[in-house]
Amino acid sequence: MAWDIVIAGGGFGGYYAARTLEKQLPPHAARVTLVNDVNFMLYTPLLPGAAAGTLEPRHVVVPLREQLSRTDLWLGHVTGAEPDRNCISVDSLDGREHKLHYDQLIVALGAVSRTLPIPGLAEHAVGFKTLSEAIALRNRAVTSLEIAETIHDAQERAEYLTFVFVGAGYAGLEGIAELQDFVTDVIDLYPRCRVQGVRFMLVEARDRVMPEVAPRLAAFAERELRGRGMEIRTNTTVESMTERSVTLKGGEVIPCRTLAWTAGVKPHPVVSRLGLPLGRAGRIEVDQTMRVNGRRNVWAIGDAAGVPDPARKGELSPPTAQHSIRQGRRVARNVAAELGGSGSVKPFTYKTKGVFVDMGRHQAVASAMGFRMRGFPAWFLARTYHLANMPGWHRKSRLLVDWTVSLLFPRDTSELGQIGNPPDLEQVHHPASPANGAAPVAAATARDGRAPETASTS
Repeated sequence: MAWDIVIAGGGFGGYYAARTLEKQLPPHAARVTLVNDVNFMLYTPLLPGAAAGTLEPRHVVVPLREQLSRTDLWLGHVTGAEPDRNCISVDSLDGREHKLHYDQLIVALGAVSRTLPIPGLAEHAVGFKTLSEAIALRNRAVTSLEIAETIHDAQERAEYLTFVFVGAGYAGLEGIAELQDFVTDVIDLYPRCRVQGVRFMLVEARDRVMPEVAPRLAAFAERELRGRGMEIRTNTTVESMTERSVTLKGGEVIPCRTLAWTAGVKPHPVVSRLGLPLGRAGRIEVDQTMRVNGRRNVWAIGDAAGVPDPARKGELSPPTAQHSIRQGRRVARNVAAELGGSGSVKPFTYKTKGVFVDMGRHQAVASAMGFRMRGFPAWFLARTYHLANMPGWHRKSRLLVDWTVSLLFPRDTSELGQIGNPPDLEQVHHPASPANGAAPVAAATARDGRAPETASTS
């Protein structure tokens, strides 16, 4: 009799859990099913590179079917679970509903952008958590430059040349650094925009950028960004947003057409519908072995789980890729041990080995194995680390090629939001003409791979 093991989620945690189970269990001992809404794992630390055009979007993802030889990949959306009946509910991509039975369940559903009830935010901001959002941000930047080049009024043009990022953690700092690097590289192609100049602003509610790293490294990163002409506003929040402006705490209004929201994450919404106990920040309550409290055959890892942090008593493991990878490997070994395999169920003991923040232009900050670095050495170490951790030699090779090409050749300024979103046949020869300058930016956002009604962060 073969055991049924279901893994919900194909991010870092789910992928490495499946890959480790393939090594730990013989083929006849278990059937491993991985449920995910896409057929790839997104290597999230490389997302800023995709947004800035230094990396081909296909090269920052790992096709699951290529890397998992004995795992059944089930494309669909987890909609709920019945732990007492040992099954989860899944809607396949064609809309059919399914019940998947399991003997062991690993929940690795990850996180989504954490938004706040700020007027206009959901309607006008763009997130920076998914591949489609990263490409949308690049397309919006290119479209804004194109529109600004056709506007004669300097004040109106400034709206399209202002880019605001909210949230100065890893994602926000790397994202704004890479996007500014991209815009700076291509702005010579836009004479009016070059003369007027662009404005980049990073807004953070706390008192400094990147509280996750040492103060000296954070200070270096802030000086680097300020030296590039960026405005950094700490102890500042966003009060509201419209299509044409952002209002900051205190009433200051910033004319702006592009706001990227990178202010934290929260567990995937379906986590609350799994019938499992939830703890702090809505994460699933687990013990040190990552077993869900009160459920002998259910485990939870990654951003959706409140895994105790071995390095900080009373705290939860941070939502980083390096923790999710190690949790995936450890939980797979624990599941194998629970089913009679070699070894025993052990607690998660991994402690953060280091952090890397790539700011483009051969600059980065890094803290690893007790050493702190900045500048070019940190940048080189960061890229080496990501190259080493990218699964598959052909994936590593593609990263190397992309990075080499970006050093030798200028950036591409094509706005490619139409890829994968062809117009209706009746519209091919009769395109609708936008009535004003704002329409193309909204249209570009809607064409990035998401439907218009879901193009904003939610």
